[in-house]
Amino acid sequence: MVSTWSRPTYLAYAWRALVVACVLTAWTGGRLHAQGAVTGRVALLERANGVSRDLMNGVVQLEPLDATRRDRNDALMIAAIDMRAREFVPRVQLVRAGGKVGFPNSDPFSHNVFSNSALGAFDLGLYRSHVTRTTSFTRPGVYAIYCNIHARMVSFVVAVSTPYVARVGRDGRFSIAGVPAGSYRVRVWHERAAEVTQTIDVPLSGVVDVNVSMDARGYEEKPHPNKFGAPYTATRADRY
Repeated sequence: MVSTWSRPTYLAYAWRALVVACVLTAWTGGRLHAQGAVTGRVALLERANGVSRDLMNGVVQLEPLDATRRDRNDALMIAAIDMRAREFVPRVQLVRAGGKVGFPNSDPFSHNVFSNSALGAFDLGLYRSHVTRTTSFTRPGVYAIYCNIHARMVSFVVAVSTPYVARVGRDGRFSIAGVPAGSYRVRVWHERAAEVTQTIDVPLSGVVDVNVSMDARGYEEKPHPNKFGAPYTATRADRY
């Protein structure tokens, strides 16, 4: 059986179908691409009368729980940690897993940057002022970075597998913009506390009340070995 429609009837049906299609496209497109902000605060539990003066060294990242998502952001593929006055600056640096970090030497003496991290050990060797050496951080995680000459020089590279990441402010607050709606694992790191994770659902409007408490009461600063696994000697540490 063959149906026959008059031209006015066909045009009316086609118009209604077009309107419905546009509405559905706008609605589903909005759901797929809507992005909100995730904000919150990180607090460190300190020993009695202790004050958290290094909250800005904390890192918050949101890992999508949908395994099929492949969110990309090349903004963190290249980073740098300077060496000035026998210090790494900044103390904590972010990079995407697979990205590179350069270590320029701005001091008038030599440095030897290295890491014995199980995620990927490296040794950039001894190099002088105004020289930069670079290495890749292929696996996500936290890499402790040291200088083989100066025992007090410590920094951390946090290699992340997500573009939804932020540093914690001096007041403990953080904000991650442009987060698509969905379920996420919140991963919070600070060098003086055990890593904390929790799961959140982010609606189209975002989330503004993520509060994370980390326990830093058991932290004790301990000396680290040099790149050979041996203790530093005062003579070697003061050579440059």
